[in-house]
Amino acid sequence: MKHLTATLCLTIAVLLESVGMSWSADFQKGLTAAQNGDYATALREWKPLAEQGHATAQYSLGVIYDNGYGVPENDKTAVKWYRLAAEQGNDFAQYNLGLMYDNGQGVPEDDKTAVKWYRLAAEQGNASAQSNLGAMYDDGTGVIQDYVRAHMWYNIAASSGKSKNALGNRDVIAQEMTSAQIAEAQKLARECVRKEYKGC
Repeated sequence: MKHLTATLCLTIAVLLESVGMSWSADFQKGLTAAQNGDYATALREWKPLAEQGHATAQYSLGVIYDNGYGVPENDKTAVKWYRLAAEQGNDFAQYNLGLMYDNGQGVPEDDKTAVKWYRLAAEQGNASAQSNLGAMYDDGTGVIQDYVRAHMWYNIAASSGKSKNALGNRDVIAQEMTSAQIAEAQKLARECVRKEYKGC
């Protein structure tokens, strides 16, 4: 299953907006090129930045190789760039790296490692990662099955309004739960939000 990632331009635009930082002219030149479908120029501008440790450029290269934007699709190269950005705390890269492990793309499928990366992104408020973490608890994939935790993560992701599937998934799983379990999940979700998603 290909990533549920929005187009490269939209994702990067959201990322830039969320971190509120000014970027170098080279990164901006690459972003403008990518928005115009000129991925060769984007690659040329971003690769030197990525090699110098620029996390957003690393993430952006991951997206380019993951989706085959102007280059042959290469999951191993995508994983390389995602990992470099993820290790610097880029939540979009952490989420995408979780997907790569979850789906066995460019790396052997490893549900526990997928959970690790989803959790790191979820702790930063990444709604897609929160929803996927809910799914891991829902299915007992990479973690012990726990409907209360699944409901909690789905609820948190749904409350942000940024995850399309979380609300539906939360409502489906609620049908398998007692009212006491739902109340506990809702309590845990409130506590998790209050703790800014840390240690949930």
